[in-house]
Amino acid sequence: MSEEDNKTNHYESNGLSSSTKEKEQNIEKVCNKKPGGWKAMPFILGNETFERLAAFGLFANFMVYLTREFHLDQVYASNILNMWGGITNFAPLLGAFISDTYTGRFKAIAFGSFFSLLGMTAVTLTAWLPQLHPPSCSPQQQALNQCVKATNSHVGFLFMGLIFLSIGSSGIRPCSIPFGVDQFDPTTEEGKKGINSFFNWYYTSFTVVLLITQTVIVYIQDSVSWVFGFAIPTLCMFCSIILFFVGSKIYVHVKPEGSIFSSIAQVFVASFRKRKVEFPSEKVVDGIFYDPPLVGSAILSKLPSTNQFRVLDKGALIMEGDLNQDGSIVNNWNLVSIQQVEEVKCLARIFPIWAAGILGFTAMAQVATFIVSQAMKMDRHLGPNFQIPAGSLQVVSFIVIGLWVPFYDQVCVPALRKITKHEGGITLLQRIGIGMVFSIIAMIVAGLVEKVRRDVANSNPNPLGIAPMSVMWLFPQLILMGFCEAFNIIGLIEFFNRQFPDHMRSIANALFSCSFALANYVSSILVITVHNVTGTHSHPDWLTNDINVGRLDYFYYLLAGVGVFNLVYFLYVSQRYHYKGSVDILEKPTQDVELGAKGELDYFTKDV
Repeated sequence: MSEEDNKTNHYESNGLSSSTKEKEQNIEKVCNKKPGGWKAMPFILGNETFERLAAFGLFANFMVYLTREFHLDQVYASNILNMWGGITNFAPLLGAFISDTYTGRFKAIAFGSFFSLLGMTAVTLTAWLPQLHPPSCSPQQQALNQCVKATNSHVGFLFMGLIFLSIGSSGIRPCSIPFGVDQFDPTTEEGKKGINSFFNWYYTSFTVVLLITQTVIVYIQDSVSWVFGFAIPTLCMFCSIILFFVGSKIYVHVKPEGSIFSSIAQVFVASFRKRKVEFPSEKVVDGIFYDPPLVGSAILSKLPSTNQFRVLDKGALIMEGDLNQDGSIVNNWNLVSIQQVEEVKCLARIFPIWAAGILGFTAMAQVATFIVSQAMKMDRHLGPNFQIPAGSLQVVSFIVIGLWVPFYDQVCVPALRKITKHEGGITLLQRIGIGMVFSIIAMIVAGLVEKVRRDVANSNPNPLGIAPMSVMWLFPQLILMGFCEAFNIIGLIEFFNRQFPDHMRSIANALFSCSFALANYVSSILVITVHNVTGTHSHPDWLTNDINVGRLDYFYYLLAGVGVFNLVYFLYVSQRYHYKGSVDILEKPTQDVELGAKGELDYFTKDV
């Protein structure tokens, strides 16, 4: 007799109905479902690697493309990059909302990948078809400002491709990391190790991609052909889509659970409606807050009750008429759970730290703009036959990150742990603060080097305006920016993933992208303001198209001053930050909970 027949006889002998039998069989399927695990990783990491290779391969040298091929002024080109970077980094917030509420992460990534392919194809066409770009001109003509600039139709078609890329990023960026984490079961030791390894592999592949794009792809664009230089990332994006769909039957697909924004709004509305209600004066307040068992398609952490933002706790106060006889809520806008309240408190505590990251990233935005402009006015030769592409200089920062992060993790953290007794050696906020200090120092060094470069160029005039000094003079500021990213960016990524509530990781990654978006906008505002304010009849503005007569060094000092102001603000808010905790609980959902991976597993939560 088969195992299925034995189960059927068991149900019939115990008088169970066919519906009960089907329900228990469904429960068994849910409980026995194995996550995708490492079987899914080649497809997810492969998709992510190709997508990053495509996106960064396109963006790495774009400043050079806009100034050299579209003949745009450097301020105009810088603003295009900043505005596009802002839109691209804001879009994931909308993508996170759509994926968590309606589509799920798999469909969001698939949808975004197709739009990214369309965008890259459009940008490639601007380099391939003569009708989509202005006529070429020599370096001498460009130095004399005699080139025909791109028309509105040229820029409009290019913008269409960039908008498609922004739509694509809205689906891919907020979902790629959470989708990879979804493939592991966090209740098992194997799953926990898998998640940690996934992050390591993710950052490793990310660094490798950046190194490739900043060297091979940029060299092809700069020295061989812009058509091939854009076509290769486009082909990589096509391969990314194929690889992603090949593994579709292996993935674990976590269903969307509804908008977290509705839950956040409900907390504020319920708290406002009960704003005049007084808290009980008794010390023992057990049972006055609505605190149901955690239920969801993912393993969630039970957040402990905190005393910060106590006014929000009023939204969880159980008043007469708030609950039905079965214990369910009558109106979700009148009563919320204490878990919902604590999740909103997490966001409220994180928000000031997130805001500090915006100005902290403003200096990083210059690496792809004005530092490239500096490099184009310096001697970039390595030997008689090879010239370093201006867009490849950022590889110096990536090499620093690739060398420092393993050393920091394997050597510095264990040594610091013995002194501080902290698991990470130093706290996440300390790590972010150190990154901000490196950012300030990098801008000061950048200003000093630019003054030397400008003086040398003006002392040795030539038709192209190139200073007879090696581009390696820019290495110190790039090395410092590498340390800034190693501490600041990686620290913020870990901070957001650890401090955000578990089911808000898509939003966490989206908000991280929003930090870059706002940093690009702040940078653009600073550029426009400096460009319009600093010029007079007797001398041009600091950021004039010819940097040999401008004062780019003053702009770098301005950014250093903004960084100092931001550091003071960060120190103030970080001293008042309380790290997220969790409660050790073992909760079992009731039998009335719906199937579909929503309740048939025990919920374990452990300290963060």
